[in-house]
Amino acid sequence: MQHIQSLPSWLTGRVAARGRDLLARALAEEGLRLSQHAVLAAVAEHGPLAQAELVRRLEIDPKDVVGLLNELGDKGLVQRRPDPRDRRKNAVSATPDGLATLQRCAALAETANRELLTPLSTAERELLITLLRRLHAGQAQ
Repeated sequence: MQHIQSLPSWLTGRVAARGRDLLARALAEEGLRLSQHAVLAAVAEHGPLAQAELVRRLEIDPKDVVGLLNELGDKGLVQRRPDPRDRRKNAVSATPDGLATLQRCAALAETANRELLTPLSTAERELLITLLRRLHAGQAQ
């Protein structure tokens, strides 16, 4: 195990799993799952969005998006209306309740991430985020 535990891919995977677990538990306080939170955040930031655009932005299965939007709609967090650019399609936007929920989720996410990064100093946290952003940007090329 010593070799595998020295691999950056293994280490980042383990830390990511812990971070997802902390975030999932935090979001559950608002009655949301990670996937619902991602959809709500994308709609709030980029909406109103056509469902196809949401699929492209989040890189998730179109069937999953329909179910997630139905769940968020049932909670009153998003709404579908005819897309003004193409009346044959629906555009999804966040409701005022959805935006308020997203604000509460942001605070919960900050708390979860502080817990994840507790072993690091402030400078180390900033360095880690800088390095992770660089790695992430390199993936997109």
